[in-house]
Formats: sequence, structure tokens, C-alpha cells
Amino acid sequence: MQTELFPEHMNVIITGGGGFLGSQLAKELLRRGTIQEPGGTAVPIGELTLFDQHISPLVRGAVEEVRGGTAVRYLEGDIGDATTVAGAVRGPRVTVFHLASMVSGECEVRFDDAMRTNLDGFRHLLEAARALGTRPRIVFSSSIAVFGGAVMGPMVSDATKATPQTTYGMTKYIGELMINDYSRKGFIDGRTARLPTIIIRPGKPNTAASSFASGVFREPLAGQPCDLPVDRSQRMPVLGYRDVVQCFLALQEVMEERLGDDRAYCLPNHNPTVAEMIAALEAVAAGQGRALGPIRDTPDAVIRRIVDSWPVAVDAGRALELGLPAGAPLETL
Repeated sequence: MQTELFPEHMNVIITGGGGFLGSQLAKELLRRGTIQEPGGTAVPIGELTLFDQHISPLVRGAVEEVRGGTAVRYLEGDIGDATTVAGAVRGPRVTVFHLASMVSGECEVRFDDAMRTNLDGFRHLLEAARALGTRPRIVFSSSIAVFGGAVMGPMVSDATKATPQTTYGMTKYIGELMINDYSRKGFIDGRTARLPTIIIRPGKPNTAASSFASGVFREPLAGQPCDLPVDRSQRMPVLGYRDVVQCFLALQEVMEERLGDDRAYCLPNHNPTVAEMIAALEAVAAGQGRALGPIRDTPDAVIRRIVDSWPVAVDAGRALELGLPAGAPLETL
């Protein structure tokens, strides 16, 4: 949809808008109808752009159901192409949520594509935002996969040295550094959300190494078998997708002077073992009288190696001090 851009309205761009989190964020923004500008005032959203390689009819239909009077632009294109990205970022007042990324499993087997998408694509986006000359606010979706290696203890925090052990984590950490530096230079007003594993994603399993964390709930509840690639003693930080959306918006709303020179924040989370996840699942299913599909222990050395490189507990104290919401318990999720 082509629209006239009004200076009193905010144009919001979601890269990765065709994905699950991107579409959930889009729907919440459309329900609200406004977004907070850097000065702290809520302004109407004049245009919402969903930018992705592909935006399915299912996503478009779900967004249209809650669109109301806000103009929505669906833009399909390659984030690795600078001209395409520049065409996505437009308007006198702009806010960007950068969620577009190749996931962990893909990055390990497609290194060149990961560099083009996760690094080159993000730099194209930052340069397009810089060219506006208005210091647009950018919320970057990073990951606790930036941590790892021998220096990683049982608990990580925003003060822990980042030594990622995957290509995915490496590209996310470089993105965090770019957010900090482009903000320091005055090109943008950036802030980074370090996501734990997000549950419970609908649909079929994807190529993320953490996909099992949703599958262990989703497939059994649907009466289908779930192949579990890691030990049931595996502990991992998780957060519900609705809570992630609220954290994105809360981080976007924080006044810049509260951020300091390190703009990367680990999000609030829980860190259950897989066995505890299964126990919560069984309790909820029993309360609803639902029969569960089987959970089969099927070790996968590749996935276990990736997951073992991630932290098992995350201190999100800085994010909580900013007012980001704590996550709902597993049973609620």
C-alpha cells in the first residue's frame, strides 16, 4: 500500500516482519496505534512496514485483521541489497525494529549467507537510518548466543565478556557493537535486546538449534511425537514470545539518557531444565484432560554442541531496572 507520509506521524519498520516474532510485534503495534517518540510523547503510527524476504498470505491476513486505520506496507526483498534496504527506510520520523536474521543452525552451515544477511544487511540498515539525518530509534534483536567459551561461567550478565562460539552469535555481537558505535557517533538512537530462547513458537520446527524448546511443548500437545536432541538435564534460559514483544516495546520507550554507553540488555527470563519444562507440560495437560504425544530421547551431537556453548542462566538485572517486564511462568506460557 502506498501512502502519503505525514511529519506528525511515526513510520515504523520491522525487518523480519514476515517471521513469527516480527508479525506478533506488528500486530501489537497496530492494536496500540501509537508509539513513543524519542522525546517521550506517544505519536500515531502513520505507516507500518513489514520487510522480509517473503511475507506469507497467512501473516498478511493476521496483520490485516488488526490493522484498523494504520497504513501497512508489505515489502519483500533481500536485506543484503543496500538499495532495497534504503527503499524500506523512509519518512521524516522513523523507528526501526531489526529482527531479520538467519538462525543458529543455518549460520553454522551457510557461513557466507550468514555474513551477507546478518552483518552486511544490518550495516545497510544502519547506513539507511544514518542517511535520514534524524537519529532514528533502532531496537536490535540480539541473542545470549553472544556468550560462550572458556570464560563463560554458570551465570552470565551484561558485564560478561562476549566470546561467541557460533557464527550466529558472532554476527549478533558485532551487531551490538555497531549499535553502540552508531549511537555514540550520533547517527542513531540504538538499543539492543539480548534474547534467550523464545517459546512457544507455532508451526513446524525450524533450523534453529533451540527449536526443540518449543517442540517439546507443541508436538506433544498436538498428540504428535517429539524427538528430543538434548539431555533432559539441559538447562536453558527461555522467555515467552508475548513477553518478548512487550520487552521490545518497553526497551524502545526507555529515555535515551538512561541507557549509558552499553546499550545491550539481557532480557528477563526463566532457566528451567528440559525435565522441568516437561513436568510443566504434563501438569497443564493433566489439568485439561489432554493426552500427550510421546517425547523420544534422540541425541543429536550437532545440536548438543551448539546448545552446550550457550549460557544456562542469565542475570537480567539491568533490564529489570529499566522497567522491562518479567516473563510469565512456564505453566502460563
